[in-house]
Amino acid sequence: MQSLMEQKNSLLVDVRSPGEFAAGHLAGAINLPLDQLTQAAAHALPDQNQPLVVYCLSGARSGIAVQWLQQNGYAQAVNGGGISALALQLGCAVQRL
Repeated sequence: MQSLMEQKNSLLVDVRSPGEFAAGHLAGAINLPLDQLTQAAAHALPDQNQPLVVYCLSGARSGIAVQWLQQNGYAQAVNGGGISALALQLGCAVQRL
């Protein structure tokens, strides 16, 4: 997981609700709520080869998302876990809308 997060072309994907995303998300992340993942992934994530770091509040929803993404051709999707731990690990700021 660490090596993917270090790549400059990794995309941060926040699978929390739009309200949670607005309350605070990692800088540069896109919001793709878990309940919309199956319908919106092809449009929101057109490059199946792009490294993805998926996160949520605790790591549970992102784990479900990563499993689905990997089963659907996104081989470089990894579970970044919860937003707080990931922000610390990446040294990334939490932004609010």
